[in-house]
Amino acid sequence: MSTSFDALKQREEKLLCRTYGRYPLAIERGEGARLYDFEGKEYIDLLAGIAVTNIGHCRPELADVMAEQARKLVHVSNLFYQEEQLELAEKILATCHFDKAFFCNSGAEANEAAIKICRRYTQRVKGRDAGEIITFSGAFHGRTLATVAATGQAKFADGFAPIPQGFRQVPWGDLAALEEAIAESTAGVLVEVIQGEGGIRPMTEEFAKGVERICREKDILFMVDEIQTGLCRTGKFWAHQLFDLKPDVMTCAKALANGLPMGAMLCSEEVAQGFEPGSHATTFGAGAVLSAVAAKVIDIMVDEKLADQARDLGEYAMNAFREIGKKCPGTIDDVRGHGLMIGIVLTENGKEIWEALVERGFILNLTQERVLRLVPPLVISKDDIDVFASALEELLSQKMK
Repeated sequence: MSTSFDALKQREEKLLCRTYGRYPLAIERGEGARLYDFEGKEYIDLLAGIAVTNIGHCRPELADVMAEQARKLVHVSNLFYQEEQLELAEKILATCHFDKAFFCNSGAEANEAAIKICRRYTQRVKGRDAGEIITFSGAFHGRTLATVAATGQAKFADGFAPIPQGFRQVPWGDLAALEEAIAESTAGVLVEVIQGEGGIRPMTEEFAKGVERICREKDILFMVDEIQTGLCRTGKFWAHQLFDLKPDVMTCAKALANGLPMGAMLCSEEVAQGFEPGSHATTFGAGAVLSAVAAKVIDIMVDEKLADQARDLGEYAMNAFREIGKKCPGTIDDVRGHGLMIGIVLTENGKEIWEALVERGFILNLTQERVLRLVPPLVISKDDIDVFASALEELLSQKMK
């Protein structure tokens, strides 16, 4: 490791709480689908800050918007009307069927807003004494106490008892279990269209439409978590559009401001009645700079047809990875996902392969011990996909020997 890396590591150990298992890298700068460490080594970025920098690193257009807006207005709080928020709301709502938006600072906060509006709408508008939210095994909905409870995984709850009540989990893909779990106390269902941390597990069309149908039959809210899948990632602007779903509530964050901290909860006009002045709030949510940047992000995504690009490149990439599986039998169990949200499921623990790929100049991560998760910037080139596929094939071929 370079002296620069060692110095940064030592400074961090002295200054920061130990909450992250860092990669053995210190990144100095980024551009497009490239990252560079302090020694100048170039990496092809297949992670995009965990599905965040969808339009690439350090877009000049966004830098210009930030600078211009920072000289005009940065923050006044949500006590005031702000044109930048309204322009963002108009643009994001134009991409989907929802009517109203609530802006916040992160994905976890967006899911908190969804949980709160689901309960308050059910109790104050519908007049039902119900507040339980049903989620699915393998989920990941955030790191706040409520979203840890919604996630339902012991490793995220370890040491944080008492965990909030009001959440119930059912097995992923099991519609019968979902129907059986719904009770008088149930207010809604929250589901990821594709589980990210869960190993890139997409809903099947039957499962997706079945969840929506059951919610309608039971008169409970159907909510989708699109924090990782949203904003062109899956080949549609929103992943629920893959199956023509019409959820009551949707959450998003990550790619919304391409690296700046912003989240949103979108809902129908009917469900929006669950909130009223004072029932929910945020100090920093949708500040002027963030709103202006997010609005520009959406413009770029629409103008450059990045959903179509993700669909086409994703299909190309997944076909290439499946061919590798045929050439290297016994190494790849499955290749799954939609668009540029791809999981390469290895037959055994993938840590050694992941480490070798990082050493060769590819940034990606490993979930569920054997799933190589690829969520690159949507502006990545086909050539970059080919270079990665060649390296992966070579490494898997070596393991067969």
